[in-house]
Amino acid sequence: MYFPSYRMRRLRQTEQIRNLVHETDLLPDRLVYPMFVTHGENKRAEIQSMPGCYQQSISHLVEEAKEVRDLGIPAVLLFGIPAEKDDIGSGAYDEEGIIQMAVSALKEAVPELLVITDVCLCEYTSHGHCGIVRDGDVDNDLTLEMLAKMALSHAESGADIVAPSDMMDGRVAAIRSALDAEGLINTPIMSYAAKFASAFYGPFREAAESSPEFGDRRSYQMDYRNSDEAVREVLLDIEEGADMVMVKPALPYLDVIFRVKQETKFPLAAYNVSGEYAMIKAAAAAGWLDEKHAVLEAMTAMRRAGADVIITYHAKDVASWLGR
Repeated sequence: MYFPSYRMRRLRQTEQIRNLVHETDLLPDRLVYPMFVTHGENKRAEIQSMPGCYQQSISHLVEEAKEVRDLGIPAVLLFGIPAEKDDIGSGAYDEEGIIQMAVSALKEAVPELLVITDVCLCEYTSHGHCGIVRDGDVDNDLTLEMLAKMALSHAESGADIVAPSDMMDGRVAAIRSALDAEGLINTPIMSYAAKFASAFYGPFREAAESSPEFGDRRSYQMDYRNSDEAVREVLLDIEEGADMVMVKPALPYLDVIFRVKQETKFPLAAYNVSGEYAMIKAAAAAGWLDEKHAVLEAMTAMRRAGADVIITYHAKDVASWLGR
């Protein structure tokens, strides 16, 4: 029987050979761990749809952040759950708001850990939408002022990076202008540039208590049928001053991650969202797949597609499996 002189299997024979020639690296320093912080003392409640993730008060947040640091994960992404909500989300830019206090506590206790803050009104508004509602719709331009105030308050509290996730047109420019006007010219913006209206956000809305009371978010988040539009969104945010861009969700949008990286060469994050996390956790709990291998395969796929950074609730497990 004839065989070619070059056999592809030769470089797959042993783990040592496979490790020598592998193309895509997955390292803890590429990960960001999202965390949910709430008011109160000594609170730590597991999120039912996201096993291993918690709503927790600041003292517990700080302790887990130390664990994150010790695992070699360089950054956390914070989401706040305020004590009270109103129709304009005023708690989002309160100097004594939950995120503002959490950022200060983290920067004091774990100064070497990068703190990224989510900039969006959905957790703070009584109606659950990502902006100011007027006549049944989110008022884009009125919302920009609130987002700029929110981002500025986060940066003044010590946030290393602010990350607008609202999908309002012009928000990056508004935030950049507000930061620069106050001398915060070195605070980077990580923009949720291509954020799709996705069915995979369900568990997050439980975790952040941010489900909209009416309608949905399809008038401002992206249509999942569109790829060219995603590239246009990213290019607009870069033009407005974004320092990093993001595609969210990750696994159903690997093609978009690839396109964005190829067409922009910009620092790119992929958000491995709550629904993606919950699916693997549920399947693993049922014995239907090997959790470790499924997670590592998924994370590597995101890196292979072009993501420089992966935001994932699996971060601590991944870092533990990989070692340092």
